[in-house]
Amino acid sequence: MQYPNGKKSSLVRNKRHKKQTVYSNRGMSLEEDINDTNQYYLSHNLAIIHKKPTPVQIVHVDYPKRSAAVIKEAYFKQASTTDYNGIYKGKHIDFEAKETKNKLSFPLHNIHQHQIDHMKQVVDHNGICFILIRFSVYQETYLFPAENLFKYWEQQFKNNGRKSLRYETVKKQGYIIPVRYQAKVDYLAVIDQYYIENGGTTNGR
Repeated sequence: MQYPNGKKSSLVRNKRHKKQTVYSNRGMSLEEDINDTNQYYLSHNLAIIHKKPTPVQIVHVDYPKRSAAVIKEAYFKQASTTDYNGIYKGKHIDFEAKETKNKLSFPLHNIHQHQIDHMKQVVDHNGICFILIRFSVYQETYLFPAENLFKYWEQQFKNNGRKSLRYETVKKQGYIIPVRYQAKVDYLAVIDQYYIENGGTTNGR
């Protein structure tokens, strides 16, 4: 493949969950856990959230067998926006998912300007937008609201600003995701809590 150039909550704060790490899904990627969770949401009619397909232009294919084709060359038609979107309780959900092995921070270079621009558009239209950040060393996954992310994104371009989000910042301004047996990344529970705290319109499940 080739790319074109181009407020505190007792429910979700880290202190309550530090001793509750679930080790059964160690080795699973964040994407796999989210996909499993989304399938659980869908099968229980809780939400419709899907991973966005990326449009691909195939330019060269070999046919070593009549029944098989091998793609030799292809290009992404356009830069991707965010990883997932869908609908929950009548609200548009849109989010990016990232995983880091860094113990102390999340590097902002894992996000791109066109993704930030897209998130801002979603927020402007009153959609629910955020980034899920997994610190794999701690097996902790946080929901970090897009509205909080924008501030740190802009600061990095001012006077050689910091190019990463501190782990402590993510803990304080983000919301730790509960790990459940069937919903391994139960971000809907956090969405309910976050929007209740901030005067949102979603109703608790």
